[in-house]
Amino acid sequence: MAILRFLSGIGLSILAATQWSYLHKHGYSIDIHDRPELLNDVVVTCYCCLPLRTTSRIWGWLTRIELPISLRPKLYRFYAHLFHANLDEVELDLSAFPNLVEFFVRALKQNARPIAANTNMVSPADGKVLYFGPVTSCRVEQVKGVTYNLRQFLGDTNSISNIIADDYVNSLLKNPLDNRLYQLIIYLAPGDYHRFHSPTDWNIRLRRHFPGKLLSVNPKILKFMPNLFSLNERVVYIGEWTDGFMAYTAIGATNVGSIKVYCDGNLATNTVQWPEIAHPKETSLDNACITKGELFGEFRLGSTIVLLFEAPRDFRFCLQVGQTIKVGQALSTHFNDKPDERQIEQHLIMDVAQDWKHIWKPKI
Repeated sequence: MAILRFLSGIGLSILAATQWSYLHKHGYSIDIHDRPELLNDVVVTCYCCLPLRTTSRIWGWLTRIELPISLRPKLYRFYAHLFHANLDEVELDLSAFPNLVEFFVRALKQNARPIAANTNMVSPADGKVLYFGPVTSCRVEQVKGVTYNLRQFLGDTNSISNIIADDYVNSLLKNPLDNRLYQLIIYLAPGDYHRFHSPTDWNIRLRRHFPGKLLSVNPKILKFMPNLFSLNERVVYIGEWTDGFMAYTAIGATNVGSIKVYCDGNLATNTVQWPEIAHPKETSLDNACITKGELFGEFRLGSTIVLLFEAPRDFRFCLQVGQTIKVGQALSTHFNDKPDERQIEQHLIMDVAQDWKHIWKPKI
């Protein structure tokens, strides 16, 4: 056992040294005010050099180990107590889940998540609302004062590859004169329901899989990691709903063993291949039709959903930044009065991240 730990340590050290050398030579470029800069902060560089993809695959393997039936209820109750998971809404008996990953993606009782009928746009996941509001430029905030590049996040198509940065957002819209682009970010904590659903009736044209890092998407990490959403592995589904453009993105994270999407059987995330600076893999889904509230996919642990959609300029969210949200909950309601001007500000973000030194403190 000691020899195994020694060899594992050497292997992880070699991986970390290799990534450190790569980052030191190339860095990660981000566009800030149209000027490329490198993430050269020592803490960020060290964090990027950690072999998180390897540890995530190991964690994925560990969570698939079959547990003794007699131990399952006790272990799952301990997990639920630790991460505040609600066991009352679980469909099956706890002993029916053979391993941790099956418990993570547990199904809920029928009608545990009623789908709101008074709106055509509902929450796609359980979690915490980190951001909501309109998007007016390619620099979009992931948390207060820290942004990611929307064009790098979604990617280009042949028809818009020559569009200048300032016109990229409008190039996505079907009706740029009357509509605008909106964003909703939902963070799924370890105790949350890990399946995600369709927010509305829409057709999916294509999927883009961006291999990349598996950095943590905890809001405390987002505080000091610019462009994290564009660095991490992610799966972007692009299509249209009744008001125009829609992009539904599931973002990978540390210890997320894989992302599964039920209508996309060919998707394979967190694979062995070297992920750095990889080109997205684009796959046509032939306008697959997904209905509001329909089960869409699952995370093999917590992560983040980023929903970008076109809607009329009077679209009005009925949310609060920082609130807990559930699948099927209405994102908007119909009002006759003018929308609250406060909701069209860019900085509708929860300042959940405290001083970066606290990210290393255990929550137990």
